Amino acid sequence: MSTPPVSTPPVTTSPVSTPPVIVVGAGLAGLSAARRLVAGGAEVVVLEARDRVGGRTEGTLAADGTPLELGGQWIGPTQNRMYDLVAELGLDTFPTWNDGELVIHLGGRRSRLASHRGATPKLNPFVLADLAQGLARFTRLASTVPLTEPWRVDDARRLDGQTFQTGIHRNLRTATGRAYRRVVCEAVFSAETTDLSLLHALFYAHSGTDLETLISVDRGAQQDRIVGGSVRIAEALAAGLGDRVRLGRPVRRIDHDDGGVRVSTRDGDVVEGSHVVVTLPPTLAGRIEYGPVLPSWRDQLTQRLPAGSVIKLYAVYPEPFWRADGLNGQAASDEGPVKVTFDNSPPSGTPGVLMGFMEAGDGRTWARRPLAERRQAALDCFVRYFGPRAASPVEYRERDWMAEEFSRGCYGAHFTPGVWTAYGDALREPVGRIHWAGAECSPVWNGYMEGAVRSGEDAAEVILAEQQ
Repeated sequence: MSTPPVSTPPVTTSPVSTPPVIVVGAGLAGLSAARRLVAGGAEVVVLEARDRVGGRTEGTLAADGTPLELGGQWIGPTQNRMYDLVAELGLDTFPTWNDGELVIHLGGRRSRLASHRGATPKLNPFVLADLAQGLARFTRLASTVPLTEPWRVDDARRLDGQTFQTGIHRNLRTATGRAYRRVVCEAVFSAETTDLSLLHALFYAHSGTDLETLISVDRGAQQDRIVGGSVRIAEALAAGLGDRVRLGRPVRRIDHDDGGVRVSTRDGDVVEGSHVVVTLPPTLAGRIEYGPVLPSWRDQLTQRLPAGSVIKLYAVYPEPFWRADGLNGQAASDEGPVKVTFDNSPPSGTPGVLMGFMEAGDGRTWARRPLAERRQAALDCFVRYFGPRAASPVEYRERDWMAEEFSRGCYGAHFTPGVWTAYGDALREPVGRIHWAGAECSPVWNGYMEGAVRSGEDAAEVILAEQQ
């Protein structure tokens, strides 16, 4: 099928002689790229589809004004660029509430677990040994995966040719151990164990230090939060860029040649530039029209990187009543639809805010249900974990990230079996003057805010070097 000719409205020219670098997307990757480009002396135009900045970070307020974080929210040890950025922007962090025990619900049995790293759940000794040995084997293998080129690990095709589910069954021997690892997969990837390759799970864990770090609060990826919400980072970055950031400009088409790029929005605006940095999730980046079309190796990649499935939800209470019961508000369960929870109360301690996720298959299933049914199902889970007082919140809020037009899922994209070994080298490779950035592009803390910032800054450095 031939592509109809594209009309070319008048070009929006830069007030300076040097064409700007155009950044598509005002999430953390795009804004970080723009900030670094400006610092390096380049002119920049940022085109954002939404009427807000932040991408997959988003803030809102409860009825009483308490900040609620609808998207990405945590930072933790070794995420050095995020901590530096928070300091540079004059923001502050506070620790995720972790005092008290967390609830473990596996195989219909409820138990409590100390919150410090390395604590062991009260499970059958055979299950505990299975989990410990399985984690050790997984960690050892993950540490061998080259972060910049995962497809070059020993036995890459075999690892990439099987699902994470297959890896779990080969690595763990007990049904309870396998069930717990499936919960971990949903919590980390918002995906089923059958959705992603074992090689991707290994790479992802190594990218974020190790699997234990990814699932931990104490010295882990969920250790700290941003006062006022993580979206304040994006808002501060955008404020520093001023009118370079243009909201409500969904990009429709990118034309490119050796002389530069021409970016067209849905509304007919056209911006010409020297380079373009596309920071959209891979699948959405693949939905933009390109002229000439992208090479097959890049286009095929974007067709194979689905986003995770997640609904993030909140129940607000007058106070965090679970703390008086010696609980920290965290739960992990193999029974859904809400299998993972956190205490997301503000630093003051009031109101009490329980946050949970409907993820992976549960997310896809419950997205089809009416809001009232989802609310009741979520509260039923909270009651199972924290008792009858959880049944009566003063407020309930949620965000279905699968329904977000300019995200189409969260937390990030995952590599299905065979993708790393067949197309991995296309992930960050520029196509002429088109550069790629985003959390999915970073070899370090892939899929996290840290990875998004790093990837944006890395893309900017490459362009600045080309312009010298």
